[in-house]
Amino acid sequence: MPNEAVNAGPDPLPAAGRWNSSRLAFFATVPLLLVFSIVAGVAFGSSTIAPETVVRVLAFQLLPAGWVDNSQFSEANQVIVWLVRVPRVLVGALVGASLGLAGAQMQGLFRNALASPDIIGSSSGGALGAVLALATGLATRSLFYLPVFAFVGALSALFLVYSIATRRGRTPVATLLLAGIAVNALVGAASSFLISMRWVRYEVAQEILFWLMGGLDNRTWDHFWLVLPTTLIGLGVALLYARDLDVLSLGEENALSVGTDVEKIKRILIASSALLTGGAVAVSGTVGFVGLVVPHIVRLLIGPRHRYLLPASALAGAAFLIFADIVARTIQRPEEIRLGIITAVFGAPFFLFLLLRQQRNVGIG
Repeated sequence: MPNEAVNAGPDPLPAAGRWNSSRLAFFATVPLLLVFSIVAGVAFGSSTIAPETVVRVLAFQLLPAGWVDNSQFSEANQVIVWLVRVPRVLVGALVGASLGLAGAQMQGLFRNALASPDIIGSSSGGALGAVLALATGLATRSLFYLPVFAFVGALSALFLVYSIATRRGRTPVATLLLAGIAVNALVGAASSFLISMRWVRYEVAQEILFWLMGGLDNRTWDHFWLVLPTTLIGLGVALLYARDLDVLSLGEENALSVGTDVEKIKRILIASSALLTGGAVAVSGTVGFVGLVVPHIVRLLIGPRHRYLLPASALAGAAFLIFADIVARTIQRPEEIRLGIITAVFGAPFFLFLLLRQQRNVGIG
């Protein structure tokens, strides 16, 4: 078991305040906010459906037959709600949860608030794998080629960045960011090369370009069932190794002193982060900065203990991405702005703020 050696040692973080008022407030508020965002995400779009109608349709679909009178809403509303918007919103929730969870794992693993799937190459690697599946036509044969290729791409990029940036068990911030930038550029060039090849049809190239900007349009229940296993597996692994992340946050020397197999845990958590990122990228395209912004804000609100931070980041990431998708659909109705543009508008300034603050801290130190 991953926590066996750690349990024999002292608790790496203080026991006091495990369920302090900020954590109680967060876990009491954010799940309600997530439910509200789901209802709002289904209600608002190119046309607005009354929230009470949304609730009735959901109750009709989820409760036993005969419990809800379906004469209170039209068949058209039922189709729009259940077959069009609910899958889209739920896919968005799982993508946001996956990216928030992957970002929290990476920030804990690298002990760096700037680590996230899109900054250090995992998202772009997953995108390259998915682009390869789309460009070769494999994705049209079976929807399951996308997550497989995206996972392999994300895992390869993440291991490449980690191996470049890590020396003697240390991963310096500057080296990590530079390696991430280099791998992002290399992977982006490879994606562009695939799009520009003559054997890629124009309509396929256009689909890839829109997909690279991120979006949840035309998501179906098939996409939901595609991303659900990767999210659940990633969440399970993250929670299983939450205590080990707490130990690693105090330094690898301390982790080794209590018997933690540091390298094994690194490999497992990197694979878990790649699985989460690859699954998310496979159904939504490249959606940046969720894994950077959400875990950092959640950590400020509830503290660094990963047994709370990891599920909290998943909840907050799900709510954040649903609200971002609502903005993407409604800010210029009936046209839809790509979701990756909306998250970049929120995330890029936040990344610059973190980078400048870290530079000031280094200068002061």
